[in-house]
Amino acid sequence: MKTSACNRYSGEVVYLYAFDVAYDTKRRPIRELLGQPVAQFVVDASKRSPRQLFFYKPQMVRLPPMERISPLAPMRVERTIKLLPVGAISISVSVPFTVNHVEDLVAFHDLQFSNGSLHDEVRRLAQDVVNELGGHLLRPAPQLPEEEAYTVFCLAAPLLNAAGETMNAEQWFHAHRRQVAALLTQEEAPERLSKQEAEESTARYLSYYEDDIAVVDWDAALLIDAPQDFAETIYIMELANLQLAEMEAYDRLLDDALERSYRDLGGQPLRPRSDILRELREIRIDLARFNDELSNITKFFGDWHLARLYEKISSRFHLPEWHRTVDGKLKTLDELYQILKHDQNNRMMLWLEVAIVLLFIIDLVILVIGLK
Repeated sequence: MKTSACNRYSGEVVYLYAFDVAYDTKRRPIRELLGQPVAQFVVDASKRSPRQLFFYKPQMVRLPPMERISPLAPMRVERTIKLLPVGAISISVSVPFTVNHVEDLVAFHDLQFSNGSLHDEVRRLAQDVVNELGGHLLRPAPQLPEEEAYTVFCLAAPLLNAAGETMNAEQWFHAHRRQVAALLTQEEAPERLSKQEAEESTARYLSYYEDDIAVVDWDAALLIDAPQDFAETIYIMELANLQLAEMEAYDRLLDDALERSYRDLGGQPLRPRSDILRELREIRIDLARFNDELSNITKFFGDWHLARLYEKISSRFHLPEWHRTVDGKLKTLDELYQILKHDQNNRMMLWLEVAIVLLFIIDLVILVIGLK
């Protein structure tokens, strides 16, 4: 079906940054951060939402908007910080736009301001948050880690053609699939993309109403929806992005633990076996609790559309594969713990048997001396 070109595109670009800043946090509410009150985040989901709708609600800080000058145009920058109990923070930055063509949005991928890049500004903000949280963090990272970033291009619906008529979002997507793929992959020339790459980059999409659609890729997503409904979809993407960052940190922690375990078990250990056992036991318990909490923040009960969206982005992020990899390493760590525990039990039994033999010999010696 032939589709008319859209008149103009307006909306906002939302940049999501997830930082794993500490092992854990103290379970007490924070009243103020960076001079702003801390509130509870609330999602106003609207698509087929029953009464028992449940979402994890982190603490949130909305910072005052800033005015920035970019090569594109002067823009108003809005920033939000979310605090999560797994020792992570998520910073979202949104900037408005109005463009004539979808490919014009490619310039928003690496946004530059007159005083530096958005990326550098967000890292400074994250460092300020970590510094102010201070004693609220348990075992904070020695330095600010690399972030997991994700960009969401939000087009305000309904889309209108040159005649002012409402356009079907899914039909528009199929008519502009190559341009959408170029936007998501940060390619300035859509015509250079192969058909295979265009289809692969845009393979995961979901539509609920005639005028909305969400297309998710590895580094970016395109969202067409009513502006008042942006928040619920972006929140799902934010949680998935955060989960990916935490899974990567979780994986690094397990790698370090396994490396120490292999080193301690292979040959003469540098530490007492009781210390090795205690460390392995603590890691097993901590990581099991961590895994439960991480899974808990991405449970969706009630809103089936958002749950389906989470499945799409989870698949694109390969979160199930991450879970299997981490679970496999945790199982290996558990096996090492059992091997070491079994070895320690054998040593204890050996010493117990030696003690029994020595007591038996002492009894015989005493008996012989008594007879003489």
